[in-house]
Amino acid sequence: MRIVSLLPSATEIVCAIGLTDQLVAVSAECDHPAAVRDKPRVTGARVRSEASGSEIDAQVRDQLATGQSLYTLDADLLRSLAPDLIITQTLCRVCAVSGDDVRQVAANFAHPPRVLVLEPTTLGDVLESIRTIGEAADAEVRGRALAAALEARMERVRERTLAAGRYPCGTARPAATRRVAVLEWLDPPFSSGHWTPELVALAGGVEPLAKAGERSRRVELSELVAADPDDLVIACCGFDALRTLREVPAFLAQPPVAGLRSVREGRVFVFDGNAYFSRPGPRLIDALEMLAHTLNGRAHPAPAGVIPPIRVT
Repeated sequence: MRIVSLLPSATEIVCAIGLTDQLVAVSAECDHPAAVRDKPRVTGARVRSEASGSEIDAQVRDQLATGQSLYTLDADLLRSLAPDLIITQTLCRVCAVSGDDVRQVAANFAHPPRVLVLEPTTLGDVLESIRTIGEAADAEVRGRALAAALEARMERVRERTLAAGRYPCGTARPAATRRVAVLEWLDPPFSSGHWTPELVALAGGVEPLAKAGERSRRVELSELVAADPDDLVIACCGFDALRTLREVPAFLAQPPVAGLRSVREGRVFVFDGNAYFSRPGPRLIDALEMLAHTLNGRAHPAPAGVIPPIRVT
């Protein structure tokens, strides 16, 4: 089967179930695992990634306001590759080419491929996406095995969290009420929605700014102040930790933010959001294990091969 993935998360899933050789093309954002970096790219981004966070936000808003896609799609290259399966999404207009755009292009091919459109909003949906990709790619057994292995890792984190009972650090607040706010953008501030509140809950906390399954949203600084989280996690969508750090000093220097409990006590953690939090694929479980270790290292061992967060003091 000839597969084109227009989603970084789908690319990671396809590779994780052992179908890297069947990927004939990927999107411009697909960068993991390393084996996909030389694959043909059939999309391009219209947003300048080197711009500041506020400039990127403005570019995105301008593009969306005019009804334009944030991505280009090379229809001629896609047609020449003669894919059997194209994987894309409808979850977020900012993240990838939309399913409708892909269907419109693919309908004109001599042999139209199947277009698989994913829209996971919870951890359960992510596991189901893995099974769905496996079925669509004639690798159902491997897809189900990967989903089961990831689910087992989630359950082990849950069990350790329940056994820990209380955190040994900070205020020693009971795990069920420790406030852990996760921001996926800083200028302007956005909460992390979808699956992230579930990650926080499994790791032993409560996300005060978001609910599981709901979209990320812009939050006012007054909301962040009212929540006064015990831990502040910054995992900017599309940025690694070093890129995110360029935005952090100005954000933390704002008087309302500087007074937060987490800032005063040095419990601000900058993660590689692009790798671990933004993509609904296998590495969400890496994010879960590292988040749990960050919040309570006595209960949760550090996962091997996962980039730890940078603690801002």
